[in-house]
Amino acid sequence: MITRFSIVTLILFILSIALVIRPISIPIRLPRLGRRKIPIDLTTTPPAIIAILWASQCLGSTQIRDGIVGTDGIKPYNILILFSSLAYMAITLDISGILQASAFWVSNKGGSNGWRLYFYFYLMLTSLSVFLGNDPVILSGTVFLVYYTTATELEPMPWLISEFAAANTASMVLFVGNITNVVVCEGFAINNVAFTAYTILPFLACTVVCFLALALQFRDKRHIPRKLRTTGKLDPRSVIRDPGGALVGSLILGTCLVVIIIVSFFKIDVWKISLPFAVAKLIFDITWDHYRFVTGKLPHHNHSLDTKEDATVVDDDPDPMYTQIQRATTSPTGEGPHRKETFGSNARTLNETITSPEGPNRSSSPSPSKQSGSSEIVEILPNSRRRLRATHSRLAAHFPTFFTALPRLPFALVPFAFSQFILIEALQHQGWIDVFAHWLSIASQGQIHSSIWLIGVIGVVMCNVAGTNIGATILLTKVVRAAPNFPSDSTRAAGVALAVASNIGAVSFTFSASLAGLLWRAILIQKGIDIRQTQFAFWNLLPILFMTGAGLAIVSAEMAVLY
Repeated sequence: MITRFSIVTLILFILSIALVIRPISIPIRLPRLGRRKIPIDLTTTPPAIIAILWASQCLGSTQIRDGIVGTDGIKPYNILILFSSLAYMAITLDISGILQASAFWVSNKGGSNGWRLYFYFYLMLTSLSVFLGNDPVILSGTVFLVYYTTATELEPMPWLISEFAAANTASMVLFVGNITNVVVCEGFAINNVAFTAYTILPFLACTVVCFLALALQFRDKRHIPRKLRTTGKLDPRSVIRDPGGALVGSLILGTCLVVIIIVSFFKIDVWKISLPFAVAKLIFDITWDHYRFVTGKLPHHNHSLDTKEDATVVDDDPDPMYTQIQRATTSPTGEGPHRKETFGSNARTLNETITSPEGPNRSSSPSPSKQSGSSEIVEILPNSRRRLRATHSRLAAHFPTFFTALPRLPFALVPFAFSQFILIEALQHQGWIDVFAHWLSIASQGQIHSSIWLIGVIGVVMCNVAGTNIGATILLTKVVRAAPNFPSDSTRAAGVALAVASNIGAVSFTFSASLAGLLWRAILIQKGIDIRQTQFAFWNLLPILFMTGAGLAIVSAEMAVLY
């Protein structure tokens, strides 16, 4: 029964979605601290909405507990521990330089043929994303492509859109490739191996038609030249900063994935497998960095942050990766590229991305010009802050792998994901899940193929309007599970369609359709490339239409054979 509490809950849920898609910041003036901005975004809005709902008695402690512990076989803590553990292993593997080395190797194989190189990069990014997931590949791949297109004077848009589509599409293959996959597996009781068996064919179809769509819309020579200006080879070994760490990291991550697949037959919570492997990798990283530090084998890094002023100094030296690309692509006459962008050495992290609504280049502190007439800002505990910076600098120099990986971990994802689970529980508590489930049952009539296309298309759309693909997947999983008179085969078919939709849905119209989209955009802004929302939507329109049609058609064919 829909009551005033139900209506308030739905309105506040929609408001939280709107502020995730279009974050804002509220300027305030604090005593002794001056003008500050409070972000109203992905990390702050959902918890605030939950607090309001709790205060207004629209949800209680039971719903909050269920949003953390889980219901209907979905265990949020299991999902987040698994995701965080795998993220640490993948990020440390990326830090070793193995992804950049792969990009160099592919660049050499592609040579000066524009379309061959475009195709090779697409295959490489797809292959890496299958095993590492989309976030680590986007983190390294985006930086490399910015450097490469700048040095070769290529239009960056075709390469960056291709990378984004490849990384997100490939994450549907393994259930650990995306947090939404884990939600689907737990929500629909799909075995981890069976998940890959269901999604491998839709993935192949989506990958092929996506590349065809990209080739069609970027067919003009001004987008992808037939002949590239290259005169030298890139050395893949030069960007592998830690060969030993890369080898051990690959073995640990690979072994972890194999063990997770094996134990999935015994109904063991996967976090009990992934967490010990992540801890083992952490112990290795600290031990290995300490050994290299005391033996003098650790590369020198400048971590001088002993003073406040030092923290704002920008290194004018170009990134070694960019330097080598620039050297290899210099014209025979000795003239380098005409574009004069200067790049920093590190991409912004996922944490920084989703906590700054104004982009990674915007400082949370106001500029002096904006402080005119305001009270003088007084730094709190300057001596303590200076000592902390100095301590951090020393530890970062001693244990660079851990201190480089730490800020890249998706800490902000934890409160956001738990908040999404709690908000969905609030909708269920107020009866909205049953209402939506009843609508689904009427629209699909419980039929397999109508369920596939309804959930698939709605899933793709909701990734853009439901506060990332995580929120969309949680909501639709609950709706399908609650649909009355829904046969088990239609439920399973809808679950597989949702798995496909939640991954390709990231390749869509809004950056906030996925956390990977927010990360991708933040890196580009930091590197001086500002892609507007309308551009993003325009170039993704054809690929997402092709992939939605092909992916759901293959799911329908699979279910026709199975059932």
